[in-house]
Formats: sequence, structure tokens, C-alpha cells
Amino acid sequence: MKKFEFTINGNKYSVDIKEFEDEQATIQVNGTEYLVEIHQEKKKPAKTPKLVRESVVRQPGEGNITKKASTGGFPVEAPLPGSIFKLKVKVGDTVVKGDSLLILEAMKMENDVLADQAGVIKEIKVKEGDAVLQNDLLLVIG
Repeated sequence: MKKFEFTINGNKYSVDIKEFEDEQATIQVNGTEYLVEIHQEKKKPAKTPKLVRESVVRQPGEGNITKKASTGGFPVEAPLPGSIFKLKVKVGDTVVKGDSLLILEAMKMENDVLADQAGVIKEIKVKEGDAVLQNDLLLVIG
């Protein structure tokens, strides 16, 4: 397998490692064969480092890019960024909790935006084809 040359206390040794299995090896030193036991230091498994980050401190107004409802009422906001695929209601329509208000296309999927409460549609802030960001105001239920 492998050949090594050792010098110990001025004496030269030619060592051939013939076989190596688990913790035993068959070696040949200067023509004489030996069966030796190998004692290896047990390695501790490597620890996965922990990532420690400081908490993010937001500045006043940072992250609040939503448009406010001008006439009061219950705002319906975009659950994720996307574009308005289809409006299913118009101003003055009465809706009940769970009604589909519009379809938001996001990541090539059509997502129904449902009413969280019953009421009358007071304002619609978007039109079909509009691009919206998460938490943008879509419409107001009064």
C-alpha cells in the first residue's frame, strides 16, 4: 500500500503498510511482518456555529408604506406582493365574511382575497392590472 522511511535514534527503518482495517494494520518493517493495533485520538464532532444577530430597530415610519383609508371603515390589505388580476366587487356591494373580493396574482398563482368581515364596499383603491406591495390598501369595507 504505502512505503515510509523512518530514522529512530540514528537507525533507518523501511516500513510498508500492507493492510489497514478498522484499528489494526499489517505492516512490514525491514522485511519482518507485524500486526499492530492503531490507537487514534477520538475526534469530537464539529459544533455548528450559532449565528447571533442584533435585533433590528426600525426608525419611525419605516416599513409602513400602506395607504390609509380616507373614509374610515375596515381596510383590506394585500397579503403579499403581486398584481390585481380581477376585481369581484364594486363600490356599494354588500359582502359577508368569507366572500371573495378580488384575485391577486402573485408568484404565478391566483390568490383569492376574502372579506374578513361583513359590510358594504366603501372604497376600491386599486384597479385590474395594478401592482401592489404587501400591506398596500386594496379596498375599504364599511
